[in-house]
Amino acid sequence: MESFDYTPVRTIPARNASRLRIEAVGPERLDVIRTMNRSIFREERIINTFERDDLVMLLAWHDDTPVGFKVGYRENRFIFYSAKGGVIPSFRRQGVATALLSEMAECATGMGYRRFAFDTFPNLHPGMTIMALKSGFRLIKSDYNTVYREYRLRFEMALDS
Repeated sequence: MESFDYTPVRTIPARNASRLRIEAVGPERLDVIRTMNRSIFREERIINTFERDDLVMLLAWHDDTPVGFKVGYRENRFIFYSAKGGVIPSFRRQGVATALLSEMAECATGMGYRRFAFDTFPNLHPGMTIMALKSGFRLIKSDYNTVYREYRLRFEMALDS
């Protein structure tokens, strides 16, 4: 049995936190996520399929404006995988991504998962690597993704039960 001594995700309050709201949404809000995904990543694909066990979709709102999203699901019985997320450029470096990550980790903890993981491409999204390390994640794997022609890093942490 593996032992994990990771530090739990620390919630870093977003600037203007009183105006930031994060909500779990269902398929009825997928259009909002799709629009942000196209704007942020310039691609249509969010995840390969939404037919996933324990699918969680989060939207971050600043007042009535959607400013970020995060989508995750069950990877296996122990690991919850944060598959994709993004924040619109004008709201970056304000704690929105960290708030989304923390909320998703809370959801995963509530569903009984022991670990929380995500992948990132450090040359495309260097802020994710910095956020992962500041939030107590550990780098557990790196490889080369031939689709994106970019190196990929896998971060993981234990969840408090």
